[in-house]
Formats: sequence, structure tokens, C-alpha cells
Amino acid sequence: MSQSSPVGQPELIRGIGLASATTLNMIDMIGVGPFITIPLIVSAAGGPQAMLGWIVGAVLALCDGLVWAELGAAMPSAGGSYRYLKEIYGPKTLGRLLSFLFIWQLSFSAPLSVASGCIGLAHYAGFLWPGLERVLAANTLHLAVPLVGIMEARVVVTPGTFVAITTCACVVFLLYRRITAIGKLAELLWVVVIGAVLWVIVAGLTHFSPARAFDFPVGAFHPSPAFFTGLGAAMLIATYDYWGYYNVCFIGGEVKDPGRTIPRALIISIVAVAALYVVMNISVLGVVPWREMTGFSSDQNNYIVSVFMQRIYGNWAGRLAAGLIMWTAFASVFSLLLGYSRVPYAAALDGNYFRVFARVHPEHRFPTVSLLALGGVAMLFCFLRLADVIAALVVIRIMLQFIVQAVGVMVLRVRRPDMPRPFRMWLYPLPALLAIAGFTFILVERKNFLREIRYAVVILVTGLLIYLVRSFRRREWPFSSAGIEAAG
Repeated sequence: MSQSSPVGQPELIRGIGLASATTLNMIDMIGVGPFITIPLIVSAAGGPQAMLGWIVGAVLALCDGLVWAELGAAMPSAGGSYRYLKEIYGPKTLGRLLSFLFIWQLSFSAPLSVASGCIGLAHYAGFLWPGLERVLAANTLHLAVPLVGIMEARVVVTPGTFVAITTCACVVFLLYRRITAIGKLAELLWVVVIGAVLWVIVAGLTHFSPARAFDFPVGAFHPSPAFFTGLGAAMLIATYDYWGYYNVCFIGGEVKDPGRTIPRALIISIVAVAALYVVMNISVLGVVPWREMTGFSSDQNNYIVSVFMQRIYGNWAGRLAAGLIMWTAFASVFSLLLGYSRVPYAAALDGNYFRVFARVHPEHRFPTVSLLALGGVAMLFCFLRLADVIAALVVIRIMLQFIVQAVGVMVLRVRRPDMPRPFRMWLYPLPALLAIAGFTFILVERKNFLREIRYAVVILVTGLLIYLVRSFRRREWPFSSAGIEAAG
């Protein structure tokens, strides 16, 4: 499927090869997640059986990655899921609605994802400068929504909050340039990211205690309701840690030989990062007992890997680890904002989003307004708590994007069997079905699972109302003559 640009608009450059695409995915996946969520996932599972969450999460990531690989190779243009949903469900009918809803939820989930990396970076900066963790103001906002219930959001302001906001601003500045330069910068960032992960792994394995790592509580794997609830909560966090493997799909219009590059970048990044995650997390548990970890103060949990390094080598190692992880978080935010900024741009080209988002820099040829808008919203989300940001991000995206897309890859096989598919999902349709089942399990098998689902429902209903009003005024589906006839 080709992508046309408005008259007078320069086209995007296909300048991203396999190496750059894979590194962009990997720095997006690794980010700050595994360095800050270890205590969260251990507490959720109730012990080192949390490693089951990492392993099952890796399988889920691979199953969903095969969905993205087939769609990304078949439709290699800017926008990712926006393009897929539109083509799968009909560009002038239901697909137009679903693609609009995807862009609408992205207005929340993309900045949440970027903000999570910025907040994580600020937490590790707090290890170097403890004053950054001092709470200046905190408040919980409540809103009663009819038929939905009470929605709440906790706002926390610390000096670190302003570090997070500054980080986001710096990333926007670095991305305000030509894509070929960005690819080289991504590879430089990737070297430090991998170096940080490997250092943690080597340190852990050389000081590893199997007795600590595998100190399972009684009944750890007994299939009780508590076990499945803990597994669901652990998988939610693991899903957040693995996400990013699809980043290459959002910049599909700038990828060389996309039919081969996109699937390879997806699969390589998932397998490589899954191996790194499992080994790294078990290594940490082999040094820091899980019972001690769950009893840490919130500040210590915020920079658990620095505490881990400090325990092995001393203060210098803890401080160096904090610096490396801050670099890693920065690289992740860089990759995230790069990919997401291309999505509203793609929608605006189709007239399914605000026209201003279709603007491209006349010289460097990248979507300017989209980049600046998403970066600005992410700065606002830096005032939220990291745990709340992660939970809301995962649930919103599962409900309004991932499940719909996994169903869609099967719908597209039925509706357009002759469509060119440079890559076909292995063992079709099993990976898509497993992805749907896994995401559904995460949604419902958690304590207080309705809290984040309420967010997603409100975003869905609000987006639907905006779409209907907009379509009514523009006489588009379902208010066009074709849409009315179809309804009849």
C-alpha cells in the first residue's frame, strides 16, 4: 500500500536499515522498565515466582510481535496501528472509526509511555542527588463519572518532577532533525544501553546465590486464586517492560526494504531482550533477597539496581549504575517519541486528524507539529506517579489497540486473502489467539482491576462522541449516504 503526501509536502526518507531498526526497538524495550519494576513485579507475585511473569510475558510479546510483523510487512507506511486498523476494517466505514479511536487513545497512552521513562530517569537521579525525591506537594484528584464510578489520579510534585520534564524537552530538541542522523544517534545510545544491562548481569552472576534467587514461599506455584491474581499483576508489569518491539512499525515509511526489515527487527529484538530480562532479573534476585526487597522504602525501590550495585562493589558502583540507567532511560524516551510522533502525522494525511499534524519540516522532512504536541503532553504527565502511569498505559493500550489489532490480523486474512504479505505469521492463527487470551487475562486477573479499565472506558466513550459529532458535521461514515444505506 502506498502512502501519498498532500500536494507540496515532501515525502519521508527510507533511511532506517535493519541495524538501526533493531537498535531503536531494543532501546525502546529496555528503557527504564526492567531497572525500576523488579520490586513491583516481585511484590505483585509474592516472591521469586515472579520470574514466571517474565517468561510468560516474553511468550506473549512474541505472539503479539508476530501480529505486528505480518501487518507491518504488508503495510509499511508511517502510522503503524492507525494504518492497519483502517485497512482491516474498511477505510471508509468501521475502519475509519477504529483508526480515529486509536489516534485518540494514543493522545493519552503515547505521552504516558514517554512520561514513564522520564519519571524513571528522575528516580535514578534521586540516588545521586537525594534531595530530588523530596515531596513538595501531593494530592489525589477524584472525579465521579456517571455509570462508570469514581476515577482518581494522584499528583506528586518533587524536584525530580522538573528533571523529568527537562528530560522530555531535551529529547524533543534532539529529534528535531533529519531521520538519517537519528538512526546513527540511536546506535550510539544502544551501545550504552546494552553495556548497562550486561554489567548488571555479570555482576549478579558472579555474586549469585541460588538459595536467595529461588527462595520460593510455601505454595508459590499452587494454582489458587491468589496465584492467578499475582500472575496477572506480574504480567501487566512484564508487558510494560517488553513493550517497544513494535516501534519500527510506526516509522515503517522510513524503513529500507520494509518487507524483510520490519519482521526481522521485531523478532530479533523480542528474543534478545527476553533473554536479557530473564537473566538480569534472576541475577538481581540472587544478590538481593526478595523478602528484603519487598521491605525496602519506596525510594530504595525507585533505584533498586543502584542499591544492588552498591551492595556488591560499593558506593562508586551504585552511582555509576545510576548514571548508566539514566542514559538508558533517556535513550528509551528518545526512541518512543520518535516512533509515536509519526502516528498523528499519518492520520492527518488522511484527513482523520487535525490538519496541522500533517506538517513536515521543509528541509529535514520530519513531522514537526506531531513531535512537539506529544512531547508537550508527556511533560504534563510527568506530574503523575510512575506505578499509576504504567498501569493506566498498559490497560488503555490493551483495550483500545492490541486486542482489536490481534483480531484484525485474522479478519484481514478473510477479507483480503490475496493481499501481498512479505511475511506470514508462523503457526497462524495460534499466536494471534494466544495474544488475545494473554491480554484478556492481564485485564481481569489483578486486584482493583476496574480502576484502570474505567480510564479506558471513559477515553473510549469520549472519543466515540467526538468522532460522531465530527462525522455528522462532515457527513462522513456513518452519516454519509453510503453509511446510512449500509445501516439500513
